[in-house]
Amino acid sequence: MEKIGEKEKKPRAKAMHSWMQRLLTAATTAAALLAAVCAAASALDAFHVPAVQAQAHVTKINRFHKQINGNDKVTLTFNVSANLESLFTWNTKQVFVFLTAEYKNAKNSLNQISLWDHIIPDKEHANLQLEVKSKYPLIDQGSSLRGKKVQLVLHWYVMPNAGTMIQDQMALSEFKLPDAYTS
Repeated sequence: MEKIGEKEKKPRAKAMHSWMQRLLTAATTAAALLAAVCAAASALDAFHVPAVQAQAHVTKINRFHKQINGNDKVTLTFNVSANLESLFTWNTKQVFVFLTAEYKNAKNSLNQISLWDHIIPDKEHANLQLEVKSKYPLIDQGSSLRGKKVQLVLHWYVMPNAGTMIQDQMALSEFKLPDAYTS
């Protein structure tokens, strides 16, 4: 029953969304789309199979001596040729490449010493033809390098614009250190 003097209530019209609500909706949508694109980029890189071609050979043992503290120290000159262009995709930011000397001794089943490294910023610089002196010397903790067989291994880390970093390696060549110190 309706009372006298009471007006009929009309339903209120819904208010429009505020500018803050609209901004948050747009930002959330953009972030979700960006996350989807990053996930797709990472997933596509998983199917990329590079075909790296590389060689490295020691051309000269510059110096091989025993340090005052008893450790063996070797400096080398070597040739490195590598075609790393296949590591680059549309999602590659840069490639970090380095050459290690690996050997076994009585103390450790694997000794790994970095001899040289390089950052490749783009595909145009990914074809390497170098003769370099080792950037870092090969130093053994002790005196077990005389007459030791050493393997050169090329390692690389592909740093993407989005997604996970990919790493791999390739054994290149083997050489034997002299049985006696050279200097």
